[in-house]
Amino acid sequence: MPRPVKFFYDLLSTHSRALYMFFEATKIPYDPIPVCATKGEHLTDEYRECVNRFQQVPSIIDDGFKLSNGVTILKYLIREKLIPEHWYPRDSQLRAKIDEYLEWQHDNSSKVCNAFVQEKWSLLNIEDERSSEQKVEEYRRQMEQNLNQLEREWLVPGRFIIGDRITIADILAACEIEQPKIVGMDPFQGRPKLAAWLEKVRYTMTPYYQEAHQDFYKFTEKASVKN
Repeated sequence: MPRPVKFFYDLLSTHSRALYMFFEATKIPYDPIPVCATKGEHLTDEYRECVNRFQQVPSIIDDGFKLSNGVTILKYLIREKLIPEHWYPRDSQLRAKIDEYLEWQHDNSSKVCNAFVQEKWSLLNIEDERSSEQKVEEYRRQMEQNLNQLEREWLVPGRFIIGDRITIADILAACEIEQPKIVGMDPFQGRPKLAAWLEKVRYTMTPYYQEAHQDFYKFTEKASVKN
């Protein structure tokens, strides 16, 4: 019997939440090992030496093989483990469309969303002279453009991002798009197609979606009160 995959994660991380849902939904045997990034637990010498040289979450160790980066981990697990094909279909064109979305996400929404959340968080919680309302608003504007493009170019009512079955594109996108809530912004306001798609993802991934986001939602509630 194969050894469980050691999964190091912090559910405030978008890729950690996506991987948590993936592990649970696919029933890949895994050993969950929470890491509190806000306390710097991923920055210790022990973590660097024993888990991941880049000191990142999420990370995995699969029978001694160490790997980081959420998308890379997902594709590795898909190649190495027995999982339902719909997550990343063997059909070349469907797989290419998923890869097209993941590249678009990496080059567009990921960068802008992360920049906005980091700048806004610094402005609200850290006395950092490098952060300013002007920078925050510029990143917000770019993020709004990306969210509008996602709704316009990638979403078809009643469907997932790529076709009629949920894929890794959907869980990665859902976790990322929820992330601005951590600084008090609702990315779904005024975007009915985006909101309907997210509800479809949540429903399909029940109860794993709710489990993955439980602590995140508690954190975002505090952020909303603070704002």
